[in-house]
Amino acid sequence: MNPPRALAIQIAFLLLPIAISLAIGAILVIAVGRDPLEVVDALWKGAFKDSRKLGGVVNFWIPLTLVSIGLVVTFRAGLWNIGVEGQMMMGALFASWGAQYILLDESLSPLLNVILIALAALGGMFWGAVVGALKIRLGVNEIFGGVALNALVNVISIYLISGPWQPRIGGSAQGTEPFPTPALLPEFSARFPTNLFMIALVIAAFLIVMVMLNATRWGLNLKAVGANMRSALLLGVATERTSMSAFLVCGALAGIAGSYRVLFTFDNLRPLASGGIGFLGLLVVLLLSIRLLWVPLIAFAFATILTGSTRLQIALKLDSSLAGVLQGLLVLFVILFHGVQEVFFPQTLADDETAEDSVAAVSSAVKQKP
Repeated sequence: MNPPRALAIQIAFLLLPIAISLAIGAILVIAVGRDPLEVVDALWKGAFKDSRKLGGVVNFWIPLTLVSIGLVVTFRAGLWNIGVEGQMMMGALFASWGAQYILLDESLSPLLNVILIALAALGGMFWGAVVGALKIRLGVNEIFGGVALNALVNVISIYLISGPWQPRIGGSAQGTEPFPTPALLPEFSARFPTNLFMIALVIAAFLIVMVMLNATRWGLNLKAVGANMRSALLLGVATERTSMSAFLVCGALAGIAGSYRVLFTFDNLRPLASGGIGFLGLLVVLLLSIRLLWVPLIAFAFATILTGSTRLQIALKLDSSLAGVLQGLLVLFVILFHGVQEVFFPQTLADDETAEDSVAAVSSAVKQKP
């Protein structure tokens, strides 16, 4: 297939699910007696009315982008890391432990922030490694292992909140006490309440992963394992180690995302603090067919819709779950169109190389290895 036609088909399969989802959403809005343009206006004002609203969008964008970047890595290796939600929560638990038990002076707050973020990355890596070990050593599919570990970490968090970490006023499953001020990530300003260090960290993670995927042997190995694990193994690629490294990288980024939820968004640990962001990251990556380049932009679009939807109930008396309906429709049509593309236009699918090209590239690299 010639490149212009392939590009046109890729763009069509990217835009059609969005267009159909928005059209059905508009029909639903009309059915309840509202003007779809009013909904768009309310969403816009809910996200961009002032700098505080914009800060709310950025605060949702930060963990969503981190998770999505990590998922690109595991998808590149052919791994469905459904356990990313649990990896976020485990990162939040590790950061919460540090926030309560590592007590430093307020003047050392930046150092404490770095320590807590590092702890969160370790927590996410640990939970990602468990998923990887279940798959690699015991043959448990990462989807089933991830779902089970998601449920387990949620039970652990509820136990800690209602038990050892319960507020002094008594047992509660609503959340721990607010963390000490030195442990919390500081706001840039009251008018733009977000954390600049985490924004810089997201940008750095994006650039580093981009280089690692496209300009290193590790990235080539990931692509080969994802394309054809058996062929990659026969050519000398350490497939188990490569798969585990993908889980570790994704887990680290998810754990950092979890730390942002407890150290900035909530200022304490709450049940389900991840807020479904891990699952939303899966949608972002599926929508982009694992292209890393567009992740920050698409994640920002989703953050805008979900943050702006809070205004629907106030301004238009519409339930804010309308955004969830749109999200569900988008999931459905993205998966549907991805299946259609796989069946009828396999040459246009995301990776720039076919499976054979990827394996051949690894074979060439192996031959050149001194």
